[in-house]
Formats: sequence, structure tokens, C-alpha cells
Amino acid sequence: MRFLPREESFFDDFEKHAAKTVEGCRAFLEMAESATDCGAVSARVKAIESECDHITHGVVARLHRTFITPIDRNDIFRLISKMDDVMDFVEAAAQNLVVYDIHEPTTELAGLARTLMHGAERVLEALSGMRNLKNPELILEKCVEINRLENEADEQLRTAIAKLFKEAKDPIFVIKWKEIYELVETATDRCEDVANIIEGVVLENS
Repeated sequence: MRFLPREESFFDDFEKHAAKTVEGCRAFLEMAESATDCGAVSARVKAIESECDHITHGVVARLHRTFITPIDRNDIFRLISKMDDVMDFVEAAAQNLVVYDIHEPTTELAGLARTLMHGAERVLEALSGMRNLKNPELILEKCVEINRLENEADEQLRTAIAKLFKEAKDPIFVIKWKEIYELVETATDRCEDVANIIEGVVLENS
């Protein structure tokens, strides 16, 4: 069997994927704040999600070809899979805004989208430090912040749903918005999943 070198390009792909996710979350925030030209922005989000899928498939394929990996291969698979989930949920939420023909955004959606974008940005910052682990404390700080943002999104979701049931009269309106809110909050959950994996890798390797 031919021994392969430690494959460092996994880190390149992690960072590319995370940067694309930030781009996608920023585009979704644009939709959430203005709901103008949702079709075009949703198409952009879909294109970004497809790029993330392509990166994910490349990582998984390389994982099967690489004998010696820079971190545990199961961690690599779990990390890229959870990262990919983030854009899957963002894309689903963007599509629903179009399918449900929503033209008037809510402050609650904008708040959730902004929290999600901040979480995605912190994920990118944490991943950028994993290549050499020279500053594990800083990476762990980013992970703690991602966890805080997920808790913030939980509270935002509870507030948004409570307002829906209190103020909305149309049950279809409630169903549509509850689904969209939950998709965005779930994307934030996946950011926390990514942070938990990063934290485990840092603690095991630093």
C-alpha cells in the first residue's frame, strides 16, 4: 500500500465552504430585511448552496483516497457534513420566501437572519485557526460565541412564534412564517454543531 502524505487541502476546503456559507447568509439577510427581488436573491442563495455541495462532495471523495489525514477522518466527515447542513437550511428558507410569495419581511425574520450570519462569520473565523492550532484559546472563544448566538436564536424563535400565535388571525399565515422561522433557527443550530466539533478537535490536538 502506498502511503499518502498528510492532506492539508482539507483545511482549504473547510475555509472555502465557510466563506461561501457567510456569503449565502448575507444574501439571505438581504431577503429578510427587504423582501425585494426575492426571486433573484433566492437564485443566488441556491447557486451558493450548490457550490457548497460541490465542495462537500470533493472533501468526502478525497477522504476515501487519503490514508493519513491532518485530523481524525471521522471529524472531517462530521465537520463538512454539518457545515453543509447550514446552507441547506438557508436555501430552504430562501425558497420558502419565494414559494409563499412573501413581500413584507418581519423584524423577527431579520433578527434571526442577522444572528445566523454572525454565527456563520464566527464559524469561518474558528476554522481559519484550525490549520496550525497556534492559538487554540482564540478558536475556543469563537466556539463559545457561536454557542451564545445559538441561544440567542432560540430566544428569538420563541418570541417570534409567540407573536405569531398572539397577533396573526390567518392560520395559513402562521404556518408559513413558523416554518420559515424554524428553518433559519435550525441553520443556527447547525452552526453550533460545527462549533462543537471544532472544539473537540482543538481540545484533542492542542
